Amino acid sequence: METKMKKTKFCVLGAGNGGLAMAGHLSLMGFSVNLFNRSNKRIIFAGLKKGITVKGVVEGFAEVPLITTDIKEAIKGVDVLMVVAPANAHSFFAGICAPYLKEGQIVILNPGRTFGALEFKQVLKEKGCTADIIIAETETLLYAARAGKLGSVKIFGIKKEVPLASLDAHLIPKVIETIKEAFPQFVPGDNVFKTSLNNIATVFHPAITLLNSGWIENTSSFSLLGLPVPKLTMSHFRFYVDGCSPAVAEVLEKIDRERISVGAALGLKIISAKDWLHFSYGAKGSNLYEMIHFNHAYQKIIAPNSLNTRYITEDVPFSLVPIASMGGMLGIPTPTVKSLVDIACAMHNRDYWKEGRTVENLGIKGMNVKELRKFAIGE
Repeated sequence: METKMKKTKFCVLGAGNGGLAMAGHLSLMGFSVNLFNRSNKRIIFAGLKKGITVKGVVEGFAEVPLITTDIKEAIKGVDVLMVVAPANAHSFFAGICAPYLKEGQIVILNPGRTFGALEFKQVLKEKGCTADIIIAETETLLYAARAGKLGSVKIFGIKKEVPLASLDAHLIPKVIETIKEAFPQFVPGDNVFKTSLNNIATVFHPAITLLNSGWIENTSSFSLLGLPVPKLTMSHFRFYVDGCSPAVAEVLEKIDRERISVGAALGLKIISAKDWLHFSYGAKGSNLYEMIHFNHAYQKIIAPNSLNTRYITEDVPFSLVPIASMGGMLGIPTPTVKSLVDIACAMHNRDYWKEGRTVENLGIKGMNVKELRKFAIGE
């Protein structure tokens, strides 16, 4: 029988909901896993226990001997680095890993959002990292989970199939082979452009949030003498069902068409939001409005209680901005996507165009389609 030491060794970077779930699951499956977090706050109790209490569809106490804020120790001697963090942390992780990455290691962004693998590679280049590694990304997060108290996590579900792709598409089989014993759920994606543009959250999250900003703010709390006071006169609304009116759904349809058009300019057939809803949930309807409203999985999902939500702070700069930027370089109009970015900038008084992923800071400005495919796909 194969021992733990002979199996693939992992390091999970990020101790949020997904990171704790992945680290705990890996340990319970018998894999050697380290857990890294940039601050001690999220890992202090797990560190004291030397492990994570896992509940839900997977249960048990998962021993994790190395839980640390020391990146050098965390990734030393591991085969696969699983970055499980919001997209706005990808650049940070690339920067701190750069001095310590070794030949043959694999970095997987869970998920990459839009062009995450390209950003990771560019940051490593800027930091002078010359190690021959593989950078990959997943289309979505494998787990539905929530972190609990005292170093615990509850896993509500594990997806049956998640596409994965690496920079240089011919390396995808190597990545899949390396992790398949631990994660048979990961299947080969075509390339990182496709995993990035199949990020369906791009279509739903920012637009529904921004177009319901008044409702969100009026159902959150207000401040009285510096203390938060809940607005008891109104209840929080259902994000997808109540937040997606016919007019809002029309905006979603336009975002979806612009996303698909950018993919088509790269020679890719990108899944539509309607097809995704059908394949993922069995949703039916002639348009997005009908499919969202008759999707049982969306009926009880409540809207965020603030506009300071990842639906804007993450999805706008790291999903909408890169689509608009790539579209601009390839001559594909993205007026709806651009307008939502501008509205988000105005609402938050931030320059998401500057903060987000653009062809300039991804190091691909001026490339034609053939050059882009060679850069990201290896053709």
